[in-house]
Amino acid sequence: MGDSGEEFDVIVVGAGVMGSSTAYQLAKRGKKTLLLEQFDFLHHRGSSHGESRTIRATYPEDYYYGLVNESYQIWEQAQSEIGFRVYFKAQHFDMGPADSRSLISVIATCQKKAMPHQVLDRQQVAERFSGRIDIPEDWIGVSCERGGVIKPTKAVSMFQMLAFKNGACLRDNIEVNSITKDGARGRVTVSTSNGEKFRGKKCVVTAGGWMRKLVKKVSGIELPIQPLETNVCYWRIKEGHEAKFAIGSDFPTFASYGKPYIYGTPSLEYPGLMKIAVHGGYPCDPDKRPWGPGVVPTSLKQWIEETFRGLVDSSNGPVSTQLCVYSMTPDEDFLIDFLGGEFGKDVVIGGGFSGHGFKMAPAIGRILADLVLTGEAKGFEPKRFRIARFEENPRGNIKDFEDQVGLFKSAL
Repeated sequence: MGDSGEEFDVIVVGAGVMGSSTAYQLAKRGKKTLLLEQFDFLHHRGSSHGESRTIRATYPEDYYYGLVNESYQIWEQAQSEIGFRVYFKAQHFDMGPADSRSLISVIATCQKKAMPHQVLDRQQVAERFSGRIDIPEDWIGVSCERGGVIKPTKAVSMFQMLAFKNGACLRDNIEVNSITKDGARGRVTVSTSNGEKFRGKKCVVTAGGWMRKLVKKVSGIELPIQPLETNVCYWRIKEGHEAKFAIGSDFPTFASYGKPYIYGTPSLEYPGLMKIAVHGGYPCDPDKRPWGPGVVPTSLKQWIEETFRGLVDSSNGPVSTQLCVYSMTPDEDFLIDFLGGEFGKDVVIGGGFSGHGFKMAPAIGRILADLVLTGEAKGFEPKRFRIARFEENPRGNIKDFEDQVGLFKSAL
């Protein structure tokens, strides 16, 4: 098909939530933006589909607080621009052993960032949630008003619609197989498997589970990103108790810092069902997925039975399951950086979001737009997210608490 002959200010490769948020930010600033997706828009092969994602500000790593805080604001702003809701407010509740280093770090983040929170013992947890949540005697809970649920497919659609509304060009079923730099003209050429070429001043790559493959092909750099296939489970709330666990009640989004790490949301997308899942998965090739059926560990069933005092039925397993992909880095921190080399600062990458990035997509989109346009991003401290950190230490950022995401082959 050849060269389109059209030149863009920025070409964004990958139209999941990160790329779509970035395109929204760029187009809103009046930049001529092209957003490319290798599959159908809103496909189910990556990390940006489905019915719910948790948003929370209680992180063991305090450097995520600013990203979450900014994202709360942009979620509200963007949904006001589009005219429908993608963000549903809720409280958030973390729980775990009293000596859990991760949970102790969560409390430290709350204190450092002056985030209102309550640390609760077992009796106080039972009182706080009217007997719906029970924790062991040697556990504690951390209750915070700032939680919530994001509708992911709807959110990606929102950013794409807003990008289009602001003048962006959107193309799906366009697989990128090459990105090159024209040194003489100072331009970037993006080539596709169907023979099309697109030219731009700059490029942002947000290829999700395909980031490692694409970046290796483009630059020779081997990013330490391992895709995992994870299984999201929905469980039936026992008859007569559905309203107690529904969004809009005082039931929270939650995370359990036990073994394995378990998370969930109030009932929202499917009436009478609640999402409760293990934060982990199997290593996979995104182009050769096993596609399930997924494993439901016995430890998850037991945890549900004990934690929700028999009000959520775990006896027959989940009612429904959905598959998703995590793009894991060794330290579970993101990769947000310039590609460097011959590309210098003309190509920016955003990837390795490790199963916890979706909530921060609005802020990350703003940061990627800033970086590709100006070479820096206000309020962003890049050192935690550099590619080079893995050259200095293959494990990346060193933390004094446990990993959150488990490999199923060892976590179960």
